[in-house]
Amino acid sequence: MLSASARPYIDASVPVLREHSLDITKVFYANMLGAHPELKNLFNMGNQASGVQQQSLASALFAYAANIANPAALAPVVTRIVHKHAAVGLTAAHYPIVAEHLLGAIKQVLGDAASDDLLSAWGEAYWLLANLLIEEEKKLYAATATTPGALKTLKVVRKVFESEHIASFYLQTEDGQRPGDFQPGQYISVEMQFDGGQRRQLRQYSLSDSQAAPWWRISVKREQAQDQLQGQVSNWLHDEVEVSASIQATPAFGDFMLTPVVSERPLVLLSAGVGITPMLSMLNSVRDLAPQRQVYFAHAARSPAWQAHSLDLQEARNRMSALEIALFYESLEGAHGSIGGVYQGRMDVCTLWAEALLHADIYLCGPLGFMQAQRQQLLEAGVAAERIQREVFGPDLLDHLL
Repeated sequence: MLSASARPYIDASVPVLREHSLDITKVFYANMLGAHPELKNLFNMGNQASGVQQQSLASALFAYAANIANPAALAPVVTRIVHKHAAVGLTAAHYPIVAEHLLGAIKQVLGDAASDDLLSAWGEAYWLLANLLIEEEKKLYAATATTPGALKTLKVVRKVFESEHIASFYLQTEDGQRPGDFQPGQYISVEMQFDGGQRRQLRQYSLSDSQAAPWWRISVKREQAQDQLQGQVSNWLHDEVEVSASIQATPAFGDFMLTPVVSERPLVLLSAGVGITPMLSMLNSVRDLAPQRQVYFAHAARSPAWQAHSLDLQEARNRMSALEIALFYESLEGAHGSIGGVYQGRMDVCTLWAEALLHADIYLCGPLGFMQAQRQQLLEAGVAAERIQREVFGPDLLDHLL
């Protein structure tokens, strides 16, 4: 618990962070990565270049200060951060480095306003959170029998282009086995090596097939490269990684997961764009393990040409008598309606499945605006907030706290 002497300084920091947190995080990353270039192997340098990483930390700083007396609000965020840290191999040894440069950045940006007492209070608050994360990360590494940063060699046994923009990679161990267990909705980190192994980048991709399948599958959207950093890994996978190639990947992490798969409760899966990938893992797991479960699956895309994984949806429909599918497109050009109901315009499941929503477990994945709009509609329709789960990364993780 934060000490009584430190609390006033943290409370007073809320309006300051609202104004200066982005500047602080920009200075923090520049100074830390300048002093420790080896950490570039852990951070997403594409997000660094675009500013997403800095905005994410800025949002986290503000949310932490604004909610420091409300641990219940922060608990789900902490859990998700722990999984993200484990997915890139963060260890206790990294936290003192972060502390040094974060407090240094606060001092550099705020100048004389960053008194010794304020910096001491933030040091106390930082280590309160850091020690919690360290302990939870140790527990997660132990529970998954994972050495921090460990990667496994996986072989690409199949590559399928699901749409013009999304390719699936089927992965097994070198001796043809499933790489490990996972819960539907979780993700893995994939490594790409640069400059003969001198640099690397990790990217997280949701597993997109059934937990009962004899492989892991990731389905990767080709990102349009804005510069030499953004889109590097997805374009490498699309253009360079073929069947029989080997890649390095982590075990599965992530707290956005369908549990239990077998249930008498209806299940609603709502996605947009590449957010379909964890939903397919959930759908296909139910298809294989509980095909009698009532499932409502809705997906939004620009047009049928952008619709990925039509074969998965068709197979699920063939094997699940209680499955309903609704596809929402901005443009209906090329739509045929053979998989499920086809609609033009924004997703509106509250009109389509009004009664079912009140008794279902609901999962959301897609762009932030999509998830915010769907969640608000669901709440207004009477769905309990605790039954709505969503997969978010970066600044989006904290939008409900800001």
